[in-house]
Amino acid sequence: MRIAIDARELTGHPTGVGRVLTEILAAWARSRDASAHEFVLCAPEPVDLAPFAGLHVSMQTSPGAGTPWEQFTLPGMLREVAADVLLAPGYTAPLRSPVPVVLIIHDVSFAAHPEWFSWREGARRRTLTRLAALRARAVVTVSEFSRREIAAYLGIEAGKIHVIYHGLPPVGARGATDATGASGASASRQHVLYVGSIFNRRHVPELIEAFGRLAARHPAVHLDIVGDNRTSPWIDLEETARASGVAERIHLRSYVGDDELGRLYACAGAFVFLSDYEGFGLTPLEALGAGVPIVVLDTPVGHEVYGEAALFVNRPEPSLVAAALERVLFDEQERARQLTHAKAVLSRYSWPDAAQRLLSLLTSHG
Repeated sequence: MRIAIDARELTGHPTGVGRVLTEILAAWARSRDASAHEFVLCAPEPVDLAPFAGLHVSMQTSPGAGTPWEQFTLPGMLREVAADVLLAPGYTAPLRSPVPVVLIIHDVSFAAHPEWFSWREGARRRTLTRLAALRARAVVTVSEFSRREIAAYLGIEAGKIHVIYHGLPPVGARGATDATGASGASASRQHVLYVGSIFNRRHVPELIEAFGRLAARHPAVHLDIVGDNRTSPWIDLEETARASGVAERIHLRSYVGDDELGRLYACAGAFVFLSDYEGFGLTPLEALGAGVPIVVLDTPVGHEVYGEAALFVNRPEPSLVAAALERVLFDEQERARQLTHAKAVLSRYSWPDAAQRLLSLLTSHG
């Protein structure tokens, strides 16, 4: 079977959907079942195929961008390569696709919380995602929470929606058993880490304020924030850091490579992710995999994904967040509790398993 993939998210610096697609392709490259199929990556520009060595994969490019490329250029590319099925990993797909579509919808924040989006962008996402989901042969999502949200907000039949959890890539230099405080604690305890695109719903300004309170009591701690600032209305995080009074201990970066990201996870003593709404929330899980205790908001999807291996805060109030961070950094019992539960939680997530289930869907609907 010839499986076409909308690979736009692999161009530039892959984040979010791009990272998920990279892990799926890498797992297929190691899969005997995937070796029986041909994969064609479709994008406006070439992407690096080296990470997928061993996979029967080729590249098809045609210039363009955004929705016009997806709706008008991509269908022609699918005909040109004689695809049997299209994997659309980023919420939307051509509404007049010449081949069956398996569509991945990670969350429906644009429908559940339209106030987080401009009128134009929110309307575009709601319309295209719903129409693409109605036309798709199968819809894939990443949690039971998102499955319920897609059914409720987009009107998609629940039986058409398949839950495939993300996997857990190897990150950092420590295993989960090394972060209980038994070794290396004095060095790693000094760093708090956030990783992820920065949206208003993720409360990074409140994190910075909370860190300022923590830093007043613990003068050796540092905060690393990694993510592209996509806030709307836009928030000047550099100014927020200056206002905290500890800007020299706050490090803001829009993107880092995999090696540097691994180093940050390995050096972190706590990971914080104060998101009101996620379909899954991968980066806190990566932190647990690197042996780093996590602080997250108390949400249904948070309990589904992280279970007992997290410290939950009721709301993104800086005083509550500062207290939670102090607890996971310096309370040995709390660290041991989280990381004891982490082993069972992490065992539920596997990229090879996710890739195999997705491949089965593609081949059954192509």
